[in-house]
Amino acid sequence: MDLRDDARMMSEWLTRLRRDVHREPEIGLHLPRTQEKVLVALGGLPLKVTEGRALSSVTAVLEGTRPGPVVLLRADMDALPVTEQASVDYRSRIDGRMHACGHDLHTAMLAGAAHLLAGRRDRWAGRIVLMFQPGEEGHDGARHMIEEGLLEAAGERPRAAYALHVSARHWPGGRFATRPGPLMAACDRLAVIVRGVGGHGSAPHHARNPIPAACAMISELPGTLARAVDPLEPAALSVGAIHAGTAANVIPETARFEATVRTFHQATGERLAGELTRLCRSVAAAHGVEAEVRYLKEYPPTVAAPAESAFAADVTRELFGAERYEEMAQPLTASEDFSRVLKEIPGTIVQLGASPPGRDHRHAPGNHSPHVEFDDAVLADGAALYAALALRRLTPAPPQHRGERSANPLPTTEEGPAS
Repeated sequence: MDLRDDARMMSEWLTRLRRDVHREPEIGLHLPRTQEKVLVALGGLPLKVTEGRALSSVTAVLEGTRPGPVVLLRADMDALPVTEQASVDYRSRIDGRMHACGHDLHTAMLAGAAHLLAGRRDRWAGRIVLMFQPGEEGHDGARHMIEEGLLEAAGERPRAAYALHVSARHWPGGRFATRPGPLMAACDRLAVIVRGVGGHGSAPHHARNPIPAACAMISELPGTLARAVDPLEPAALSVGAIHAGTAANVIPETARFEATVRTFHQATGERLAGELTRLCRSVAAAHGVEAEVRYLKEYPPTVAAPAESAFAADVTRELFGAERYEEMAQPLTASEDFSRVLKEIPGTIVQLGASPPGRDHRHAPGNHSPHVEFDDAVLADGAALYAALALRRLTPAPPQHRGERSANPLPTTEEGPAS
């Protein structure tokens, strides 16, 4: 049986694990129940397991039977502060928390891949680092894991790093996609506090109202973005929060707003940091108020090594057929802290459409929606692809005769998955 057959035999277990994680979502860097589920799922495998010190991460190293290079596979485990509205019988048991981005699927897939890989240790040479990561959703868990020694867990740095990510809307169910170069955007945050002079709403001439100044800044942000960025280069800016005042007849002393800024090149982010800061301070001066402006760089752009994206595409087509792979036409403006890993190690992220059958993915609720649903049928394929990427990378090429070119096919085995 090949990888796909072995993975399909695990489908029931993968679904059960995914749904167990889904029912008890945890957010941030501390996911003790999720971590426990992962450790149980990996139990019995010949792994060297390290738990995080400052976060509930799991780093597991699997060694082949022969020495060789290191490959890293990553799954994120955390949920979102969203109240689930999806009509599924395994919905979240915790109000205000939901696996709305599919990290529960990633966790189950990588645990499944660990079993597939452990059952084939005699087929590959080297070590595989399994990265189960908390805190992807805004908590920079990848950075914390790197600081705790993730990239040295196997004794030497990985030669390549791969991640999978499911999507409910961008691709049909079961379709894989990646691309070379920029995959996802940098995430920066513009945070502004406008300080004026409070007073009675009936006497605005005795006060300095910060609200009109904040509104003027917000209205000028899109124009500044358009003037500062090459029109052929993608960039996005959205104001997501504004807070000011307590009553209609009270002029407040402060007004606050925050915006997210998405770009694909470091130089563009640096330029926007200067331009947007200058704009806010200039508008504040014109209104006779002050502006405290912070431009916070949260995540760098996620950039795939072209050779690794081409490799992942080849493996995907070989495993599932050309009809189930497509190259992404353009990067996504969402961001990812796997970008931290890809700044250090060449690799890529493969996207996987996971919309339920019978639903037009183009009109389905997307990732982060309280109504989003993902199809458990993709779990086995995700586990198989995780395993295939590592196997193909670590399987020694067979001897070649002069003039021949090896295809280095994916290994197969007559054994079932490890348990």
